[in-house]
Amino acid sequence: MDDLTQTLALALGAGWASGINLYAAVLMLGLLGTSGHLDLPPGLEILTDPLVLLAAGAMYMVEFVADKIPGVDTAWDSLHTFVRIPAGAMLAAGAIGDLGPGADLAAALLGGGLAAASHAAKSGTRVLINTSPEPFTNWAASVTEDVGVVAGLFIAINHPAVFLGLLALFLLMLVWLLPKVWRGIKRVFRFVARLFGGGRDEPRDPERPRGEP
Repeated sequence: MDDLTQTLALALGAGWASGINLYAAVLMLGLLGTSGHLDLPPGLEILTDPLVLLAAGAMYMVEFVADKIPGVDTAWDSLHTFVRIPAGAMLAAGAIGDLGPGADLAAALLGGGLAAASHAAKSGTRVLINTSPEPFTNWAASVTEDVGVVAGLFIAINHPAVFLGLLALFLLMLVWLLPKVWRGIKRVFRFVARLFGGGRDEPRDPERPRGEP
């Protein structure tokens, strides 16, 4: 039972963290595996490859900067809708190990769903934070997210039962949070739609103050 709890916490933790900061999650798991502090399951051993670590580290530095510039962070989050969610599904499936194709698919669905949920919460919240004229709230949110990813994965690895309890609380909070940040999430969706719709203008959201993009 302990092994199952640990495996489940690692899979769900990887999916959840990917939706917030994929590159920090990959870098942390890869470094822990390389240093011997974490026995990665076979499906995640690729994270210890030096090329993977180099790529994750380089992209983390890019995200570290982009995530702290109001407006740029929204564009970055919008584009990463197509990266974080499938990556979260892949990491969760890799964390399950050799439990069979059914378990792999179930883990991928759960990991992708969690990545989508945490990504929506992050991107929607950041759009609303960006309405503030000062940059400090944006910086504080970005740093808090990075610290949260590292702390969350640390708890998932070392205290899996605690992490699963905290994850349940996160999902309950998400039910309350998402309706409040829905306007920000819709703005992310509009940005993505314009990328693939040839820049076609969409009807203005009546909830959005006039003059706001």
